[in-house]
This record gives sequence, structure tokens and C-alpha cells, in this order.
Amino acid sequence: MPRFDRYMLSQFLTVFGFFSLVLVLMYWINQAVQLFDQIITDGQSAWVFLELTALSLPALIQIVLPLAAFASAVYVTNRMASESELVVVQATGYSAFRLARPVVVFGGIVTALMLVLTHVLVPLSQGRLIERQAEISRNLSARLLTQGQFMSPSAGVTLFVRDVSAQGELRDVFLSDSRRADRHIGYTASRAFLVRAEAGPQLVMIDGLAQTLVHEDQRLFTTSFDDFAYDVSALVPEVGDRSRSARELTTAELLSPTPALEEETGRSAAYLVHEGHDRFVQPLTALVGALLGFAALLVGGFSRFGLWQQILGAVVLVVVMKSVESAGMGAARAALGAWPAAYAGLAFGLAAGLALLVASARPYLLRRRPTLPEGGAA
Repeated sequence: MPRFDRYMLSQFLTVFGFFSLVLVLMYWINQAVQLFDQIITDGQSAWVFLELTALSLPALIQIVLPLAAFASAVYVTNRMASESELVVVQATGYSAFRLARPVVVFGGIVTALMLVLTHVLVPLSQGRLIERQAEISRNLSARLLTQGQFMSPSAGVTLFVRDVSAQGELRDVFLSDSRRADRHIGYTASRAFLVRAEAGPQLVMIDGLAQTLVHEDQRLFTTSFDDFAYDVSALVPEVGDRSRSARELTTAELLSPTPALEEETGRSAAYLVHEGHDRFVQPLTALVGALLGFAALLVGGFSRFGLWQQILGAVVLVVVMKSVESAGMGAARAALGAWPAAYAGLAFGLAAGLALLVASARPYLLRRRPTLPEGGAA
């Protein structure tokens, strides 16, 4: 590549890395707060939190990269225009399309990264994330053997364990069961053990008391017991073959859906085909968005007052492009043969970017012709 192209590309990549990092951190903090609260409530460790966060990052990065590419193109172009770098280069004979070459290379690099994410990393990470969440929800020890906290492993059931010994003995146990509408039962025991039986996992409480409150007449019945087995199998989700979601499927499966795949995902063939093409649309959005941002600012040329009007115009064009994309998405999901509509937003963005490049090469097209006074000579 010529030296100027390498210089411009390095500027794009540097700013792109900064914007990507900032946007990923912003989105990650928002998701991490909710995930952390859920993980801690379920009694999981910090390692599980980090694992689930890492598995959710590819999908998060997939959202951020097109935004970062557009923002980088706008920022670098605005800085180079304000410092007259673009004016100097254009004075040497570089056309608008020639100046757009490093932008296309930059967009191609981001698109390549996005293709790896959408076709490989995101489906794999989403599948593993769903599996880990299912495993965690079935982890009875983490849901029940958390000492010093009131746990709610299921709706209407509250459990408190003061201490858990190294041998797995639960000490000073309180269990509240209000799942039945006609009564509320509370169990207290000095000791308890979690054992597995043929009928399912059982919580065996020793030396305790059961208190049953009948809501109809507000009578309280108490029963002392030496040992009592409480069935906790209902608190653990059943293990079985789960159905995959559309985000876990490979691109080949999405583009060629079978009736069995439709039944498994609960989605129509048109929806699955659209999801397959969307894995191509999203990466190309980074390329088209970067070109659109660059071309919109290139039209403004040099101005001492900045290019805020052009920046606002670039943002508006991207919003319109995403609106057209959403409309095409709805049409593609409605009919199996309408999948080309998924590329409508890209077509609009590419056409707008090329039109702006042509206009920047012929600035007289955007200038107003002076109006002559009446009777004046031409």
C-alpha cells in the first residue's frame, strides 16, 4: 500500500481499537451487573461469573464492532479534514474514490473479524452459555448448600442453613414451604444431610420440628421428628435433551432448514433462512457504515467551523439505513422467498455512500447557483 494509505489505515485501526474497547466495557458493565446479581443469588462463585461473562462477550462484541467502525471513520475523517490533511492530499490529485481506498480496506478488516464472530464464535459461545446456565440451574449443591444466606431455590420455598461442615453436614436448618395454597409448612432441624435416592434427591433432617399452619381456620399443628426426608427433586430442573435456539445453529443449517429443525427451534423456515443471511448482513454493515461516514464528511471539504452538519447527516443516513434494514428484516421473516429483502439496508447505505463520493468529486453539484436580478445579463 502507498504510504498515505498505510498512514490513514493506521489511524482508523487505532481509533477503532479505542472505540471498541470503550463500547465493549460500557455494554459489558451493564450486563455484568445483572449477571452478577443472578449468580450471587444462586450461590455461585466468582469463577462461574467470569466464565459466563467470557461466553457472553462474542455476542456483545458482534454488536459493538459496526458501531465502532462507523464512529472511527467519522472521527478520523473529521480530524484529517480539520487539520487540512485531506485538502493537501486532494491537491496532489487524489480523487474522492482514491481517498476511499483505505476506508474500504479498513471496513474489509472489520468485516472479516465480524464474519468469524457471526459464523463461528457467536454460535459456539451461545450454545456453551446455554448449556452452562442449565448446568448451574441443576447444581443442587450450589442452590442449597450455601451457608448463612436465605436461599429461594424455587417459588414458594425458602431455605436457610447456618453452617455446612467439611463432610457436607448441614447445621441449624430452616425450610419454609408455601407452595400449597391451603397451608404453610415450616421445618427446623439441628442437622440435615443431602442424599440421593432412587426417587430423587432427598433432604434428610434430624432432630427437628414441623409446623403446619392451615390458612382456612388459622390453626397451627406442630410435629417433632427424629428424622424426616424432604423431597427436593422438584427444586431441580429435569435433565434432558434440550432444544437448540436459532443462534446456536450453524449457518449451513440456517440456510437449508428442515422440518425437524423448524420443530426443534420453534421457528419458521423463513425466519431461519433470514437468520442465516443476517450473519452476512451484520459484517457487511461495518464496511458500508464506515464508507458512509467517510463519504458524508468528505462532501463538506474544509471548514473553519467544523463539519458538524456533515457528521449529523452521516448519523441520520445510518439511522435511515438501519430503518430500511429493519423493514427488510420483517419482510424476509414473513416469506421464505423474500430473503433478498434482508440486504435492503446495505443496498441503501452503499448507494448513498457512492452518491456522496460522486458529489464530493463534483462539488458544483451541491452548490447553489446565484440568482440573477431581473433584467440582469447572464
